[in-house]
Amino acid sequence: MKNAILIISGLVILISACDSSDRQAAATDTMAINMEQTAISVPMNKAELEEIAKEAIQSLGSTLKNELEAAMKSGGPVNAMEVCNVKAPVIAEEISWEQDVQVSRTSLKYRNPDNAPNEWQTAVLEDFEEKKAAGADPATLVYSEIVNDEFRFMKAIPTAGLCLACHGTDISLEVTAELTRLYPQDKATGFKEGDLRGAFVVVKNVVE
Repeated sequence: MKNAILIISGLVILISACDSSDRQAAATDTMAINMEQTAISVPMNKAELEEIAKEAIQSLGSTLKNELEAAMKSGGPVNAMEVCNVKAPVIAEEISWEQDVQVSRTSLKYRNPDNAPNEWQTAVLEDFEEKKAAGADPATLVYSEIVNDEFRFMKAIPTAGLCLACHGTDISLEVTAELTRLYPQDKATGFKEGDLRGAFVVVKNVVE
């Protein structure tokens, strides 16, 4: 009888201990979830958002440059136009997904109508043009602001020598014909090296 009582008592203690351990584990899991949710909801400051934007732009800019250089070497300017026409939107979409932002390019003299600037982007581009006319180096021109829980970032794109075959003032007939076929409403010609070609744009929804 005593042995039975001892066995039952031991089981009760063991069950209680297991139950306590389970409750503690559940509490720990709940705390971890709460901490994770808290971490997600904590807003980033402007400096952190700017670093994210710069990283996305660096990734897009370097990838596009590598693709364009490779296309130019293998098939000249006409071949390079395929990168801008077909690959560039896909690359921008992939980087946007990876970086959890919306990264794109725009210009006052755009080639693809999908890249036409909206109202606030137009205002920034015009401000960039004014600053360049006053002597600023286009490579240094940036804009950053948070408006209605939307982080907005733009970085000017200077016209590089590589771009002139398709965006310059002396474009071959072959390139002109392909531009007319791909972009019948093209506005993106007549640039000189160092001109303000347009800008990278990064947009991200934030919680303040």
